[in-house]
Amino acid sequence: MAAAKVEEKKLENHHNDSDCLIQLSNPNLATMKEDVLYHFSLSTSTHDFPAMFGDVKFVCVGGSPSRMSAFIRYVATELGLDHPGEDFPNICAGTDRYAMYKVGPVLSVSHGMGIPSISIMLHELIKLLYHARCSNVTIIRIGTSGGIGLEPGAVVITRQAVDACFQPEFEQLVLGKRVIRSTNLDEQLVQELMKCAADLSEFNTVVGNTMCTLDFYEGQGRLDGALCSYTEKDKQAYLQAAHAAGIRNIEMESSVFAAMCSMCGLRAAVVCVTLLDRLQGDQISSPHEVLAEYQQRPQRLVSYFIKKSLGKA
Repeated sequence: MAAAKVEEKKLENHHNDSDCLIQLSNPNLATMKEDVLYHFSLSTSTHDFPAMFGDVKFVCVGGSPSRMSAFIRYVATELGLDHPGEDFPNICAGTDRYAMYKVGPVLSVSHGMGIPSISIMLHELIKLLYHARCSNVTIIRIGTSGGIGLEPGAVVITRQAVDACFQPEFEQLVLGKRVIRSTNLDEQLVQELMKCAADLSEFNTVVGNTMCTLDFYEGQGRLDGALCSYTEKDKQAYLQAAHAAGIRNIEMESSVFAAMCSMCGLRAAVVCVTLLDRLQGDQISSPHEVLAEYQQRPQRLVSYFIKKSLGKA
């Protein structure tokens, strides 16, 4: 199914709940008496999903549990929903696979590293939103990446997620057959986020394509892995070709994220900070405190977007 198109309105003026519900492309779920979200340690028979998650309008996902815990605390402060001594417990405390935190209409979930990990998480997250009867949900991946032709610390809002051959596609093997899915993201959401970046005017923010690879080393043309069969010249030619194709950063989750969100009618975006310019090197060598500040930049941008959407900016 194509991604549902949502008009630019503040939360209180969103469409009626029936207009933008989660769309599951799986008829088998209708026959199941219980749906166990195993990797979240949640189940429809033991948890009241509508009561727990029915008010969710914004979902933010990122690699590490600690980053997503920090994000929910930051969002709570920005939205005025934090209270002295209040804690934000991990809703998925029954498992060590993923972590999940919630404050008000915001859900923050870790997804691990790479396509397989985020894919598993997204299957269960999207079903969770469906069972909770959530509507008009915006989902944003916030993370880190390697830049191409950008100074470290720049933030990239993804226009299209592309594969290692620069195609806007995600290939999934299903029962031994190749299934190709589109990786388009919501262009209007891209523009809204870019406007928020202009409002903040705190760091360099660009719109560009994001290349999603299957690993961190050979898949991204690094010369410093345990295996390498190409030269610096080969690497530079590949990265320059990627830059010419409009690619401004490289990471390992955006393609399946874009494909699955589009299939299920979720308005989605990817916002990643660059930790280095891959044209200049392969290793991340900035001091820890510098990298920590870089990693807060997508959080600040997305938090401002949420505040603005709620009319609190």
